[in-house]
Amino acid sequence: MNHIKEVATRLRGLRDALDLTIEQIAADCAVTSQEYADYEDGKKDIPVSFLHRIAAKYGVELTALLFGEEPKMQAYFVTRAGKGVKVERTKAYSYQDLAAGFAHRVVSPFIVTVEPTDADKPMTMNSHQGQEFNYVLQGKMEIVVGGKSTILNPGDSIMFDATLPHGMRTTGGETVKFLAVIS
Repeated sequence: MNHIKEVATRLRGLRDALDLTIEQIAADCAVTSQEYADYEDGKKDIPVSFLHRIAAKYGVELTALLFGEEPKMQAYFVTRAGKGVKVERTKAYSYQDLAAGFAHRVVSPFIVTVEPTDADKPMTMNSHQGQEFNYVLQGKMEIVVGGKSTILNPGDSIMFDATLPHGMRTTGGETVKFLAVIS
């Protein structure tokens, strides 16, 4: 939860710097004013897809919103095994940014780790501009894209239009790790 508060503070700072109202930024990013206010107050988990949308819309680095640091590398950036910048968004969901130091990137690669949760809990759906590629490294997951459900096993991948509502969850009671590349 502390990380959510830190990202919320950066969102508020960005909005203040741009001299925008909550209503303006919410409309620009296709969320309700209340939903955006909840993000900015740290009351609600902030989806990476939403942060990606904000970054693209206002010309800021996703890394700056997630971690509070501007990337500096422009020719290349190496991330050693297990050393990517990690964000734990909730107890069940964490991201490891594999290119946090690369400036002006057009794709964002992450290793996403998802712990098993209650199968009866509704799946959280997201959508954002661009495309997304997911490659399962470990575990078994259900992914829903545009209302169609698919089960992915280790070695399986999916590429999809990220403007379609999409969400995922673990199946089989085991932790899932997958490579997510968001454009």
